[in-house]
Amino acid sequence: MSARTPAPPRVAFQGERGAFSEEAAVRLLGERVALVPRPTFESLFAAVAEGAADFALAPVENSLAGSVQRSYDLLLETSLHIAAEVVISIQHYLIGCPGSSLGSIRTVESHPVALAQCERFFAEHPEIRRVATEDTAGSVAQVVKRGDPTRAAIAGRRAAEIYGGTILRERLEDHGENYTRFVLLTPSPATPDGADKLSLVLKLPHRPGALHHALEPFARRQIDLLKIEGRPVKGEPWEYYIFLDLSASLNDRGAADALEELRGRTASVRVLGCYPSARSIESDELRNGRNL
Repeated sequence: MSARTPAPPRVAFQGERGAFSEEAAVRLLGERVALVPRPTFESLFAAVAEGAADFALAPVENSLAGSVQRSYDLLLETSLHIAAEVVISIQHYLIGCPGSSLGSIRTVESHPVALAQCERFFAEHPEIRRVATEDTAGSVAQVVKRGDPTRAAIAGRRAAEIYGGTILRERLEDHGENYTRFVLLTPSPATPDGADKLSLVLKLPHRPGALHHALEPFARRQIDLLKIEGRPVKGEPWEYYIFLDLSASLNDRGAADALEELRGRTASVRVLGCYPSARSIESDELRNGRNL
């Protein structure tokens, strides 16, 4: 009797099939992953609690557009934990329906962030009107479905492959060094072997030097602060939660001791996750002089 093949992990992502979030999920977990598209960030974070997915993959930061604030807010509102991260290169393509050409396009639709990252293209083609939508890949699906040769969408190559769109122009992005960082969210905390990144959220008392005092235990141990992000406390005007990413592992005694000191210097501390930091394959290829 042959052993039963384990079911592939179910990972939820925000957007339609072909979204950059789907590409990130496959990059992190492999092609065999069971993909669970969710229409909104709220439904993405709820997918794990509802049993619709084993994991949720959420974007938290783009190297050009900055932090994804809704993801940070939902990290506060839920009890999910960060188990891993992945960084992917964001490469934008102009995608039309079969039979269309660049010269026939008069309207281009996509997510507002994607449109804003392709300003050079729109400056070169003032005759083309841009239309903001909810999703990059969903825009491709609609363009192909309508079959209108005057309409196109901006999305990743994966969306063109999934929906049968025609790539009219490659690499529309203004800046080639365009990356998005995603975090994998799970219902239970863990600190795996190889974990070297620590994410925290804390609330500080209102007094001079509170942030400096809170971070001092990490600075004293030469633990690097990778990112700091503030988000308003809802219902408490002018109060803020502080998100921190640190180059540290709770498997290390020094980092664990620094965390304990931090707890005594803040109003509250929550560990969001301790996990292996991402290695951007695209960044390595660029540094090695390869073409993507």
